[in-house]
Amino acid sequence: MDTAIQDYARTLTLRSPDHYRVGPFTVRHNPGWELKFANYAIPDRGAEPTAQDLADLVAAFRERDRLPRLEFLPAWAPAVEPALLAAGFTVENRAPVMACAAEGLLMPKPVDGLRVAEPVTDAEFTAAAAVQHTGFGGEGGPDDGEIAWLRAASEGGGVSALATVDGVPAGAGGCSVPVGGIGELAGLAVAGAFRRRGVGAALSAWLTRTAFARGFDAVWLEPGGPDVERIYAGIGYRRAGEKLNISLDPA
Repeated sequence: MDTAIQDYARTLTLRSPDHYRVGPFTVRHNPGWELKFANYAIPDRGAEPTAQDLADLVAAFRERDRLPRLEFLPAWAPAVEPALLAAGFTVENRAPVMACAAEGLLMPKPVDGLRVAEPVTDAEFTAAAAVQHTGFGGEGGPDDGEIAWLRAASEGGGVSALATVDGVPAGAGGCSVPVGGIGELAGLAVAGAFRRRGVGAALSAWLTRTAFARGFDAVWLEPGGPDVERIYAGIGYRRAGEKLNISLDPA
């Protein structure tokens, strides 16, 4: 499963219109969204980058005003992490990767007043993106890239969702388009006023169930921490590997 997940991430990046190649790396570049999690490189399988490859990669990120950053499963390319550390990169974290198949999905307890549906109108997509924007620490309104990501998920065979509680936007997220039957649950955020009420679990389960109904074989995700991992485990997700998030300090 871990190899399938990494192949999924790399293939989806290669399909994106704004990706670019630097040596043995494919870079996911999002021109309309500066969030570091939306801009990162993935090494080729078994890559053994030279010092010049890494210098070129850093320069490419800097030219586009982005933080030099990579996300990948270390077993995919074992020689890359030591080369990055030698070049001054710092490990942000080693995040567990979780996956769920249709037969493993568990439904959480219902939440009073909660409604989850796929955005349809411009206002609904903007509301969903606004929840994500503030949920990930942004200020002001959502970026164009956040709205575009949700639309692309819905229109490309994936899923996007807006959760409301008594009509008030409470959560948002999506499952990106599938590759080889596998999709990623990502961008899940719950508005501050609605946290610790079961909204995140209900929203995640809805997205996962809808993805399976649309033909996904499995859905994977990267939990943001132990507490979040427990929420996903409660609806049937199980660990499938570990992903390295690593970047070069702007200084």
